[in-house]
Amino acid sequence: MRSKANSKRVLVVACGALAHEIRAICEMSGLDHLDLHCLPAILHNRPDRIAPAVDDCLRERAGAYDSAFVAYADCGTGGALAEVCARHGVEMIRGPHCYAFFDGQERFAARDETTAFYVTDFLARQFDAFVTRPLGLDRHPELRDMYFGNYETLVLLAQTDDPDLTARARAAAERLGLKFERRWTGYGELTPILSAL
Repeated sequence: MRSKANSKRVLVVACGALAHEIRAICEMSGLDHLDLHCLPAILHNRPDRIAPAVDDCLRERAGAYDSAFVAYADCGTGGALAEVCARHGVEMIRGPHCYAFFDGQERFAARDETTAFYVTDFLARQFDAFVTRPLGLDRHPELRDMYFGNYETLVLLAQTDDPDLTARARAAAERLGLKFERRWTGYGELTPILSAL
């Protein structure tokens, strides 16, 4: 049941990689006026498909909500997603990607870590499905250096305190021949962003 204070329905079009986190934030913050619609996280492997998918979703649901919000950052779309949001008159998360808003936009930019390969809880959980198999590393491990030769560290930006996910991320770092670092971020800027809707 929606409270009178939150009677307006808000559509949140989100990356599937954020589904768990958004649901957790909504539950703990009582954001029951937000209706979550997630697009497949695998779109990140083809970022040119993100903006058209968001555009389709917003068009299909136009008029069914009081407002909408896009829970994506740019995510490799080269500004195409911002153009879609502008056409629909909806806001989106500012910044380049989820690593930045989980870590904090200013803190992430200040680090300027060009040799870090970032992993969130989602990617630690789904590493084989989103990295190993799509890149062919399971069939051709010799490709590892071509893809990851310029990286030095796999950095887990941890949203939860889950020893299993930490172990998975550490194992991924070992398979890639990278050092491992875990940083606790929690939900970062995602909580205030959603709470403001």
